Parts: sequence; C-alpha cells; structure tokens
Amino acid sequence: MEYHNPVLLKETVDGLNIKPNGIYVDVTFGGGGHSREIMSRLGEKGRLIAFDQDEDALRNIIDDSRFLLINENFRNIKRFLRFHGIKKVDGILADLGVSSHQFDVAERGFSTRFDAELDMRMNQKGDISAYHVVNEYEELELKRVFLEYGELKNGGAMANVIVVARKEKQIKDSDHLKQVLAKFLPAHKSNKILAQIYQAIRIEVNQEMDVLKEFLEQSLEILEVGGRLSVISYHSLEDRLVKRFFRNGMFEGEPERDFFGNFEVPFKIIEKLIVPNAEEIAINNRARSAKLRVAEKK
Repeated sequence: MEYHNPVLLKETVDGLNIKPNGIYVDVTFGGGGHSREIMSRLGEKGRLIAFDQDEDALRNIIDDSRFLLINENFRNIKRFLRFHGIKKVDGILADLGVSSHQFDVAERGFSTRFDAELDMRMNQKGDISAYHVVNEYEELELKRVFLEYGELKNGGAMANVIVVARKEKQIKDSDHLKQVLAKFLPAHKSNKILAQIYQAIRIEVNQEMDVLKEFLEQSLEILEVGGRLSVISYHSLEDRLVKRFFRNGMFEGEPERDFFGNFEVPFKIIEKLIVPNAEEIAINNRARSAKLRVAEKK
C-alpha cells in the first residue's frame, strides 16, 4: 500500500514556477510525493523545507542535504523557518486534508470504513481526540461543530441524540457512534452523511480552519515578492477561505478602499481553479474532490 498518492502532482509543482536555486516549503509532506517532485527541479543551491506533524510521515524522509523535514504543525511555519535562519521563501505548497495513509490505518479513526476507537488526531500527541469531542462537548458546542464544519442540517438533533446516549454509556468507537446516529443515516445516503459527520469532528479535533487561516496569513509574510503559493483543498470550507484570501487577503468583511474605491490586492491569481481530470480520478478516487488554486505575491 502506498503511503499517499500525491494529487495534481505536476500542476501543483508547475504552479510554483520553481527556480533552481530557490527556497521552497512543502507544509504537508505526507508520503513526500510533492516534495520529491520539487527536489527534482532544484539545483545544487536550492532548498526544500517540509512540515508534517504526523510522526508516521518521518519514515518517508528524503536523504538529501538540500532537504529538511520539520515534525511540527504548519500553523507554526514562520517561527520554525526563522529558527532555521530562513526569513523569506520563493514558494509554498499545501495539500490540505487527510493523507491516504491516515485514512487506511484503521486505528487512526479517520475512515468510516472501519470500526475503530474515536481518535482522528493528525498529531498523535494532541490533547483533543474525537472521543473528547463526542463525549465531553456540551450540546451547543456539538451542534456548532456539526452545523459549521459538517454543514449538516440535522446538526442540532444529532448533538442532542449523542448527549442523551452518552449519559447511559460513553461512545468509544465508530460503530457505537453510527448506532447512536442510525436514524439520521438512511441507506441511500448514509455514506455521504457519515462523511460529513466525520469531517466535522475531524476539523474540530485538528483545528483545521484556524490552522489554515494562520498558515495563509504567515505565508503572505514569508513569501518573496513574486513567490508562489499552491494550495489543494478538498471541501468547500477550505476552498472558500483560500479563494477569498487570494482575492483580497482577508477571510471576512471587505478591505478598506481608497477615495476612488480601489483596494490593495496582495496576490496575483495565477490559476483560478484546477481540478483533476477523469484519468487521475480513475487512478486515485480520493482526488475527485480536489481543487487547486495558485497565486503569486505582488
């Protein structure tokens, strides 16, 4: 089993417009597919710094003096780059979401296919797991998670059912969670709804939306003028944030305009949207929801 099939490999790295002697960052190293492609385009003086908070990814490290793998969450990109003497970079790549490896290892709890303990931590040393969210969150907090991150219309009712059920017995594994929520899982669309439920809990566990916002803001600071940012997202919540930030450097509200109604735009959009072709989706079904956006710092 491959650790992870890199999605939109050529398109994502092409988007970075690699300079042979430039400094690049892959903030989602995983199986190293995108990193290896970047390395193949670097010259002797080029450098690649990669981030991955999952210790399982360390087994895929690239043995090359131009390469450095940092076992940390990429929300800390600026701090750790500065620790290693790097203030500016020429390009950053982010392949968001869960790796194939994380989905395929049952005990990690990311997949709806397996019965496993409720975990879903990308960093296995993290304090909050899916178990904590399901068993310890107040009903209103659970409702927020389901509505905001799962976009589930029945989020409030689901939260109530979970709170009632856990009073009798703690919900420790995915099979028990499915049993508790059975009435919300009609056979013809149970897989879709389960995927939304799992997505909501996973985003909460890993603070994925906060991490993405912090990363994007820091990327704007550390990119050289003319530096590129390639971001692959897998659901509308991520993609909306990326699209909006590329457009005006903000996540909500409107930028301040001058007397003539103009505002400063931090990025030049290189590619509005790239999606995998039918051939790639046939080879790697997990690519089906991928969306790539590329922008250049002005």
